[in-house]
Amino acid sequence: MSEFDVVIIGSGLGGLCCGSILSLKGYRVLICEAHSQPGGVAHSFSKDGYTFESGPSLWSGINNQKIDNPLGHILRLLKEEVPVAKYKDWEVIFPESRFRLEVGEVPFRKKIKELRGEISLKEWEAFLAEVKPVSNLVKKMPLLTSSPLNLDFFDTLKIAGKLLPDLKQISKLRKGFGYIADKNLHDQFLRNWVDLLSFLISGMPMHDTNTAAMATLFEEWFNPESYLEYPLGGSESIVNALVRGLEKNGGELICSSRVKKILFKNKIASGVKLENGKEFNAKFVVMNCDTWNITKLIPSKLLADWQKKTKSIPKCNSFLHIHLGFDATNLIDLPIHTIWVDNWERGITADRNVAVFSIPTVLDPTMAPKNKHVLHGYTPANEPWEIWENIDYRSKEYEDIKEARCSIFIHALKNIIPDIEKRIEVKMLGTPLTHQFFTNTENGSYGPAISASDTLFPGCKTPIKNLFTCGASTFPGIGVPAVAASGAYAAEAILGKKEYKQLFK
Repeated sequence: MSEFDVVIIGSGLGGLCCGSILSLKGYRVLICEAHSQPGGVAHSFSKDGYTFESGPSLWSGINNQKIDNPLGHILRLLKEEVPVAKYKDWEVIFPESRFRLEVGEVPFRKKIKELRGEISLKEWEAFLAEVKPVSNLVKKMPLLTSSPLNLDFFDTLKIAGKLLPDLKQISKLRKGFGYIADKNLHDQFLRNWVDLLSFLISGMPMHDTNTAAMATLFEEWFNPESYLEYPLGGSESIVNALVRGLEKNGGELICSSRVKKILFKNKIASGVKLENGKEFNAKFVVMNCDTWNITKLIPSKLLADWQKKTKSIPKCNSFLHIHLGFDATNLIDLPIHTIWVDNWERGITADRNVAVFSIPTVLDPTMAPKNKHVLHGYTPANEPWEIWENIDYRSKEYEDIKEARCSIFIHALKNIIPDIEKRIEVKMLGTPLTHQFFTNTENGSYGPAISASDTLFPGCKTPIKNLFTCGASTFPGIGVPAVAASGAYAAEAILGKKEYKQLFK
């Protein structure tokens, strides 16, 4: 049996961030990954010369130090640089309009005036005027400083003193972002826009989406100096940088190593046992898996009320995916990203009503053969699991339903590339069953559907001593910045506040 200070179950971005920080501080870290490659949802794969993306497609703050992105801070802490391509615009296809939109406040103001007129523009200005102080408040509490859930009495006093001028804004953080929209926005186009952005961030409508997360997004995207970044080589480049940060400081990663159960000694986490029978001792165990799979790793006698609470947490819906390799001949000025909405009246969370497309070869031609493009499309957290749960993925019924459900992608793509069907050379479709299999997420879910108007996501600490969690099921929630921060919070809980603060000072 091998001995480690920390064993981490799962190599998603949260687990990799946690492990790399701990290894930097001299901890002996082992990360056990069930899949054949690291990264969790954020990984790439190759077929016929194409490099396909499967996870996050919108990135910012990797190298841009003006943006308070936890992932970017951690990469700099590890002294790991990821080459990026900078860009500013993306395509929007709505029922009432289609346009190319740049990040920054001015381009969208111009578009509002053009599409909706002066009255709507004034509404938007009033809305931003209320968001701005909240953004300023959030900037005073950078995500990596310390988890609010880990604060002691003296930390709380210090922060309270710093935030005294912002007491009026603090109450807004305890409400969903729709509260600010309701006060200021009456124009339906603008309300739909905020609802869409909220849904893309959290998998939920604006009234259920965290106000702090959205205030941060607006601060980043509507800053005149802001820009988006695409990591050259795809999300695999981010994952590889974190793995390098782990391994150069003595940490270890083993793939194709599914954890069967967590080991305990006197009700204290003491290691893990893999499905192949191998056991590893550890002083601490960190679970980088979703909240529903966590309970399968722990004996029921230790779970008690914790397990009941977990079962009651609602899930976001899942995804449909399409991966295409296609001929790029005579295709000029393609958008790297496109967001397509079919019908606002159906509601932003309606199945197959929203699709997101990414063509990374617009910025990084090395991801496809010469004169070819690669595309990843997905329906963001709006595909019901119930359609798929009783279907055998090896059956003709599965193939037929998959083809029918994923036809929405070709329908939407014809708005960008009218002859896309003739150009396709490689085509792969994915369903919630695919998502569940490759990412080991319950029902292929995006994560917990915890409304910001009700409560926060659970923190990294558990009722069991020396057992911690990180990832999209923990505070501060879903999305790349959130999961990176959650990994840092788990590391903080193990390191202790003093060492953690010195590290990130």
